[in-house]
Amino acid sequence: MAFDNTVTVIGNVTRDPELRFTPGGMAVASFGVAWNRRKQDGEEEVSFFDITCFRDLAENVAESVAKGTRVVIFGTLQQRSWETQDGDKRSKVEILADEVAPSLRWATAEVRKNDRSGGGGPRAGGSSGGRPIANEPPPYDSDEEPF
Repeated sequence: MAFDNTVTVIGNVTRDPELRFTPGGMAVASFGVAWNRRKQDGEEEVSFFDITCFRDLAENVAESVAKGTRVVIFGTLQQRSWETQDGDKRSKVEILADEVAPSLRWATAEVRKNDRSGGGGPRAGGSSGGRPIANEPPPYDSDEEPF
């Protein structure tokens, strides 16, 4: 029996994407998304997700998405664990995005195709800008955790 951990989240970007580059030159973008759900009693429940994307997708997201943008994200869940300098163990679940798109429910968008002749860093696994290799941890330094 095969299991699949793909997720699709539609929500509002809670902070502008932070674009950085690994020592090897690979682009990594991180941002947050809030997903609102109205429960049967009318109360609203909000869930927050951290999103990470790589290479061309990271650069395009950093250029195209801003705080408040409603987006559609397709990706996989990944749990990472690390130890702080004080010896505390931490972990978090994040979404590694394969696709990020603007939601057109309440907005319009203009799509411009990028020149693919340069940029985006080295490719692995034939991906078109998503994460490096399926189900492998991202190759960036975990000492850069935002906590």
